Amino acid sequence: MFPRVGAPTLARLGIMPVLLRDVTAALDAMYPPSYADSWDAVGLVCGDPRQQVQRVMFAVDPAPVVVDEALDWGADLLVVHHPLLLKGVHGVAADTPKGRTLHRLVRGGCALFTAHTNADAPAEGVNEALAAALGLVDARVITGDVDGVDKLVTFVPHEDAERVRDALARAGAGRIGDYDSCSFTGEGEGRFRPRDGASPAIGRVGEVEVVAEARIECVLPRPLRREVVRALRDVHPYEEPAFDLVELAEPPEGRASRGSGRIGGLERRTSLREFAEQVREALPGTAHGVRVAGDPDRSVRTVAVTSGAGDFLLETVLGTDADVYVTSDLRHHRAGEFLEHEGPALVDVAHWAAEWTWLPVVERKLVQGLAERGDTVDTRVSTTCTDPWTFRL
Repeated sequence: MFPRVGAPTLARLGIMPVLLRDVTAALDAMYPPSYADSWDAVGLVCGDPRQQVQRVMFAVDPAPVVVDEALDWGADLLVVHHPLLLKGVHGVAADTPKGRTLHRLVRGGCALFTAHTNADAPAEGVNEALAAALGLVDARVITGDVDGVDKLVTFVPHEDAERVRDALARAGAGRIGDYDSCSFTGEGEGRFRPRDGASPAIGRVGEVEVVAEARIECVLPRPLRREVVRALRDVHPYEEPAFDLVELAEPPEGRASRGSGRIGGLERRTSLREFAEQVREALPGTAHGVRVAGDPDRSVRTVAVTSGAGDFLLETVLGTDADVYVTSDLRHHRAGEFLEHEGPALVDVAHWAAEWTWLPVVERKLVQGLAERGDTVDTRVSTTCTDPWTFRL
């Protein structure tokens, strides 16, 4: 087992340890839990939010072989795409498969975190990662909604303004296009009188207090309301911070920023056979391989993709100009009926291989997000294949 450096030792070295809650907050800001489907189970599965994290490993499945790899490497946190506990459980006894996995992680001091459907649909999520891996240009959402935008306005003493702005940015506020940490700050005068029962950070109960304050304004995606307001309340010095939360109108050029699947073009037109070869080269190898339904010489330029089991989008894809649809877990009858419409060709790839393409993306995003806070962790993307099919005759 890799030796962990204790927090007192890090403090003597002038290094503040990264806590699990800091890492999970960064992951939640990238892939908000509110994006998850109602039936899903995402977030921290096991682990103490106050424990320190030095090593983070990423994998598709919390399979026993992956847990072995994480513990052998000395990981403090294992981030996976597929949930370990998706359906309701009444116990996690160590003589059951799921219970055995949890017990091993807890005994090994390794936390487990899941980002599932909340990571599928957003920008730089699983669908977008697959589209990028296959070389799609200007990929856009196949079906989705434009995220609503809110504006947050709050008021804070000048000396605390920078701390509040940083907390709001870490929670996902202030992102406009390719920019982050966007905000506007004005100056004004705050006036209040604490009443009986209050514990004011500034002023005295029963006396009117006047404070020079900064007015901070920033925008945020509407699904992040809960996370941003929580971050504001956690860091604001006042017992009862004042803030406005305003819903903004959708701009006329709005385009879906998250949703199911992606569709885009290839750099050059090719044949279905050549495209299938490109898919095979782009994805990790599996016994499943790449299955293709369509004329090998068919011309291909526009490609639709959906990570994971994508037959739920078959009818929608028929209404696009896609030449081929790449997804996983296609069923016999559904695929046959789809082809009868003489629409796009089909390329069926291993579920694990398609979703593995997201792991380097989330690794990079987490490293960058922590670096902006001055934090660093060691990271590793597992290449252990957890596709259930092991060979084919």
